[in-house]
Amino acid sequence: MSKSKNINVVTIWWWNWSYGLLSSIRDNDDYNISAIISMSDSGGSTGILREEFNMLPPGDVRRAIMALSREHEIVKQLFDYRYDKWCSVWGHNLWNLIITAMSQITWNFDKWLKQVAKMFKVKWRVIPVTLELSHLNVELQDWNIVEWETNIDLKLDETSSPIKTAYLTPEVNANPKAVSALEKADYILLSFWDLYTSVIPNLLVKGIKEAIVKNKKAKVVYFCNLMTKPGETTDFEAIDFIDTIEKYLGVWVIDYFVVNNWYISEKLADKYKSLEKKKPVKVKSHDVFEGKKYEVIEADLLHENTFVRHSYDKIWQVIKDIIKKN
Repeated sequence: MSKSKNINVVTIWWWNWSYGLLSSIRDNDDYNISAIISMSDSGGSTGILREEFNMLPPGDVRRAIMALSREHEIVKQLFDYRYDKWCSVWGHNLWNLIITAMSQITWNFDKWLKQVAKMFKVKWRVIPVTLELSHLNVELQDWNIVEWETNIDLKLDETSSPIKTAYLTPEVNANPKAVSALEKADYILLSFWDLYTSVIPNLLVKGIKEAIVKNKKAKVVYFCNLMTKPGETTDFEAIDFIDTIEKYLGVWVIDYFVVNNWYISEKLADKYKSLEKKKPVKVKSHDVFEGKKYEVIEADLLHENTFVRHSYDKIWQVIKDIIKKN
């Protein structure tokens, strides 16, 4: 495999953080980029529109389109514009309203996405993980069921029973384009962020796990969260994140597990603990990784100011280092 040309990189990435990563590699012609986007969002403007018009959620593809677009910045700002509460369409952004109109005209999510990609001069591919409607649900260890992504996100907290399992209703099939991209990938990047509501929903779509497992040449890289999230990953350590991913993806699939090892200031950690009930995620002991197939990479991934965030540049450097060694 060439290390300088035509490297196929597939991201299974939450939209907000895919924006930064995809923006940083958008103009690099050494890579063919396919961004697989979750279709489980049910909150905010997206949730309202998907229920009212029985359509796939439009919101999560927007950031990927914007990140990979070569269009002028003012056009991106226009489509990002969100109406305020003093008008009848408050809470919606212009993108969601236009995409809703296009979906009613064509009734073909894939077709209008292709047209929008042309409109925004997107060189690479933005691929919905599925073209079928479904909702994310979780069963807790106390046997209670929480339905829909937005309810899981908003209703669970540090006092909730831990999540036992996640599933989609109804079960849906993978977008054939997503399957094709995964089967041809040289590198598959699994993201951090909300474990159960942002990452795992993609692995629940029938055909996605199978496509990843089938591709024996691809290196699968999973980036761990910087912080826990009450309700979803309360009290998780690094090993708990990857163990959960392997529950849905399978063992012996992930090649690299990337964990931040840079120091989060005590002041900022205390702020997150008191206000959001979150704590930094660390590798406390390397003994728990004995016998694992994947390599654990500890690196400085932190972009810290008044918030704890991943650094896009540092993530991209880790990815380049992995590519160099393969």
